[in-house]
Amino acid sequence: MQVSIACTEQNLRSRSSEDRLCGPRPGPGGGNGGPVGGGHGNPPGGGGSGPKARAAVVPRPPAPAGVLRESTGRGTGMKYRNLGKSGLRVSCLGLGTWVTFGSQISDETAEDVLTVAYEHGVNLFDTTEVYAAGKAERTLGNILKSKGWRRSSYVITTKIFWGGQAETERGLSRKHIIEGLRGSLERLQLGYVDIIFANRSDPNSPMEEIVRAMTYVINQGLALYWGTSRWGAAEIMEAYSMARQFNLIPPVCEQAEHHLFQREKVEMQLPELYHKIGVGSVTWAPLACGLITSKYDGRVPDTCRVNIKGYQWHKDKVQSEDGKKQQAKVMDLLPIAHQLGCTVAQLAIAWCLRSEGVSSVLLGVSSAEQLIEDLGALQVRGEGSAGAREAPPTNEFRLQ
Repeated sequence: MQVSIACTEQNLRSRSSEDRLCGPRPGPGGGNGGPVGGGHGNPPGGGGSGPKARAAVVPRPPAPAGVLRESTGRGTGMKYRNLGKSGLRVSCLGLGTWVTFGSQISDETAEDVLTVAYEHGVNLFDTTEVYAAGKAERTLGNILKSKGWRRSSYVITTKIFWGGQAETERGLSRKHIIEGLRGSLERLQLGYVDIIFANRSDPNSPMEEIVRAMTYVINQGLALYWGTSRWGAAEIMEAYSMARQFNLIPPVCEQAEHHLFQREKVEMQLPELYHKIGVGSVTWAPLACGLITSKYDGRVPDTCRVNIKGYQWHKDKVQSEDGKKQQAKVMDLLPIAHQLGCTVAQLAIAWCLRSEGVSSVLLGVSSAEQLIEDLGALQVRGEGSAGAREAPPTNEFRLQ
């Protein structure tokens, strides 16, 4: 049971008559005041001297198991969820910059994409120090600076691991976490990022060192939260246990690949972590890097990202026997999408949003038009509301 301290004899004396009549003033998130997320300091009036404090235990009504509380943005229709069990509210569809920003698309197109995303209620923008050798962060930073949007109105995430060629410029040592994040902030032209991700685990760095370094950058105001990316469930639990043991800051979410052909981790492993320790999921590649769009159809269009230098591995995957089998399964989705009045891409994204514990699904697009189409997935995932189209449950896909 979650509890909150409603009052003590000390603060009853200090409260005005209006306060006594009206009761405790609600704080952010519906609590009884105090810092967002619950500070670790003493409660008001809880000093060492004075009368013994008496606390009234006020239970909070528990949220339904496995359900992330959702709200809808005014005028945009965007849905917002908590990042894991933290207090940070993020759009259930975010925008990623992998391959696109600083590489596949021009800066002008990138600005169009970001503008459309922001105007449609997307508030989560994800990047990494390694994307396009830092160009993705520079492009994103330049656009944010030119737009002049309120910094408090959006969430920026970056990931640290692959920084440079030197041995000290990669991994999760304390040195690289701190220096890598400072480099990202310089490229982004920001004072802080909202979330810093450890972009895969590092067997060469002790877990305590990683957690202490993440706690340090948060305490220094360089980041507000930290999370993991491509970590195993056991590694995430180890980081959480380390944080609790040494009174450090634990991770709040894991960033993981999730689509119709990559399901086990997000659907089988991460929900347990969400319920036990509050670690949520931010997922990426809902379209399996373009595979779940029916655009390949046995061939590789010239404009696809698989033709970009450095992505031959993906082209080989698409043209492999497994890739051809997956393309055939994608074609089986066409009748379902037609029945729901949506595209295969919208259907696949809507399906990802239904997974337990998922806070946000990152989209990767090469044009504003493609982004608008993908955002239409929000209309597919209605839960019985008027005018909403129901996305089929997981067991109806039978793709594996």
